Amino acid sequence: MATVKLDPVTRLEGHMKVEVEIDDNNKVIGAKSTGNMFRGFEAMLKNRDPRDAVHITQRICGLCPVSHGMAAVKALEASREFTASSQAKIMRNLIQGGNFVSDHILHFYHLSLLDYVKGPDKSPWHTSYNTDMRFTKAESSKIFNNYVKALDIRRKAHQMIALFAGRIPHVRSIMPGGVTKIPTADEINQYKSYLAEVKDFVNNQYYEDVQKVASVYKDYFNIGKGYGNLISFGVFEVEAGGKSQNLFRSGRYTKGQLLTVDFNKIKESTKYSWYEESNPLSINSEGTNPDINKAGAYSWVKATRYSNIPHEAGPIARMWINGDYRNGVSVMDRHVAKMLEAKKIADALSIWIDNLNPYTITSEQTTGYTYKPDLYDPKMHKFDYITAGEGIGTTEAPRGALLHYVKYGIDPSKTTQSIIENYQVITPTCWNASPMDHKGQRGPLEQALIGVKIQDVNNPVELLRIVHSFDPCTACAVHIMTPDKSVDKSFIVSAPNPSGVL
Repeated sequence: MATVKLDPVTRLEGHMKVEVEIDDNNKVIGAKSTGNMFRGFEAMLKNRDPRDAVHITQRICGLCPVSHGMAAVKALEASREFTASSQAKIMRNLIQGGNFVSDHILHFYHLSLLDYVKGPDKSPWHTSYNTDMRFTKAESSKIFNNYVKALDIRRKAHQMIALFAGRIPHVRSIMPGGVTKIPTADEINQYKSYLAEVKDFVNNQYYEDVQKVASVYKDYFNIGKGYGNLISFGVFEVEAGGKSQNLFRSGRYTKGQLLTVDFNKIKESTKYSWYEESNPLSINSEGTNPDINKAGAYSWVKATRYSNIPHEAGPIARMWINGDYRNGVSVMDRHVAKMLEAKKIADALSIWIDNLNPYTITSEQTTGYTYKPDLYDPKMHKFDYITAGEGIGTTEAPRGALLHYVKYGIDPSKTTQSIIENYQVITPTCWNASPMDHKGQRGPLEQALIGVKIQDVNNPVELLRIVHSFDPCTACAVHIMTPDKSVDKSFIVSAPNPSGVL
């Protein structure tokens, strides 16, 4: 038996280590997923103005800041039982949906593709590793051309988002009450122009390249399943028949059954996490005091569980629960489901942008915009802030189910100003890349690694393919490493990252 370490795992967001135990046949029999960075955003938010949470929590992640901003806004709005106008919901969907599509393209082309396709023989893609690369040089070159094109498409997706968000990442216009941006007809037309290019890429190159990889690596439809339990909080509010619903509905798939979600049944186990508390925590519990010397702990990530059962979050969960994709749960299923989700969101963006009403400037008024009450509800960008409240805001990030909890009250030293008393965040990676819980159950990513056979322990690409299929996000950071060149099975191994693009 030997230990193989990927430390750090590159081509993902944040500091992450994966450690597996293998038997004499190089088969994984034990796995640990470690989040290597303590950031303490929940502690940073304490005693701040509640409205600060909208902007501060976006700094948790540079890839999916919109979802954090949305969850923070929805938590504050829930504390007032406030519902944004239909036009505000459309604007939010256009911003968040653009972020989803951009992130899905990033994940496949720039974070995962080099696990399957060799890049050019030059820096930063040059590598001496050539394990299980099944495409010919010509085929690899053709697919890699789309890797480069995807960079330009992502830029255009960002320009599209920034029209209504002010900027991306870390958007400015989403606030309690709706949005602060007033769209013009010209901006709507610009959004449509960018969307046409992005949508064309998704429906053609992205679709075809995922299908190519899936057809060549068919065996990965049977690798990396994990538990097969899935959870989604729902995302993208839309109006249909006078009622509000989500494009992707809330729900869970637990032990083969489609069921509903009760937030009271969500707990965070910290037995194997570097925090003082060891008992399972409710979503409103304060349990983020660090303890780096805690015995047995091996991750800064908490183990989020639903009724003490591990669940996987992400595109595969959303598409499965929504009935859009139910082929299976595996490495390749995650990629296919994500691509199909990008197509579905791109189609929805086309509908939403057509339903967004612009402000118009009259000939009599050239210094501002004409307000049309028949088109816009005053709640579009108005929120009556109060001095105390408590709320839960849920949405989906590209990587899965996201929850923000806020409780705020009067600052004792200032009788008219509110401050945050407790803020808690449960991210998708707390579901997916969690450590073991108090019952000794591995996290979904850890479980997905069990049973896989490594062809070359000096280049364990099988592990990377499984890890990257979850698209984990442990923090915003950059790592640089010099990989070892060989493995001695009598010692602990730090395994290199094939095609080591950081």
